[in-house]
Amino acid sequence: MGFVPDVFEIPGPDGRTLEVLTGGDPDGFPLLFHNGSPSAVAPSATLDAQIAGAGLRHVTFSRPGYGASTPRPAPGRYADDVVESVAVLDHLGIGEFVTLGWSGGGPRALACAALLPDRCRAAASLAGVAPYTADDLDWFAGMAEENHAEYHAAEQGPEVYGPFVEEHLLPMMNASPEDMAGALGGLVTPVDKAVVTDEFADWMSRTFNRAAAQGAIGVRDDGIAAVHPWGFELGDIRVPTAIWQGRQDAMVPFEHGEWLAAHVPGTQAHLFEDEGHLSLVARLDEILADLKRLAGL
Repeated sequence: MGFVPDVFEIPGPDGRTLEVLTGGDPDGFPLLFHNGSPSAVAPSATLDAQIAGAGLRHVTFSRPGYGASTPRPAPGRYADDVVESVAVLDHLGIGEFVTLGWSGGGPRALACAALLPDRCRAAASLAGVAPYTADDLDWFAGMAEENHAEYHAAEQGPEVYGPFVEEHLLPMMNASPEDMAGALGGLVTPVDKAVVTDEFADWMSRTFNRAAAQGAIGVRDDGIAAVHPWGFELGDIRVPTAIWQGRQDAMVPFEHGEWLAAHVPGTQAHLFEDEGHLSLVARLDEILADLKRLAGL
């Protein structure tokens, strides 16, 4: 049985503050979880119980500009979030860890695998995006129209994308649990809508609401990171890695998972015809068991 998830603030890099959540099995092997875009820490009894049940200690944090985490002076790259990851792990006295990244968190998990090979025992990307700059991938093919406009705005930098976020994304981020499925619009396919239970919608609403605590800046910087080079080479990854992706995903198309599986050395691909972006999370027990196996735990 895990303890109740604890949310607190720690000193971060450059005098900034980081908002952290810990839970799961307090004596378990550490799991650094990178949530999607947008998101901030929000306790989930179900998620915490699954992580505890896997014998893992749950560690996650709100990225700069989300929740109570101080924004960076300027938008960063995915690689820059490894600096925050190290600050959290060091503060908690954690050496080795495994990492899982969902959606926009996928590249952060892969960054830990590439840049922290002495500490990161294994990594998994769950419905994670592929590089925007990949020359052999049609990044938008199969993606819901809502995302097209967003990322084309992000290409134009903070001055254009910031106001876009305020107009188009903050209303969704402030949605109530009852309005969550409707707020996501065409981003959710039928298989995904089926998993938006009251409990799941409540957690999504709280993580989105918390992400909007400082307005647009967190999601603005997240979107800008998505359309720029990641700051590390996927070919440098030498730790065991898994890619999980479903074909019924309108947020991050199936082809992203195929591309990552082909470009991360030695990765193990789990590609499903009948899963979507949210429904894959229902396989969390399987994903965590596989992550432990990859790490030799």
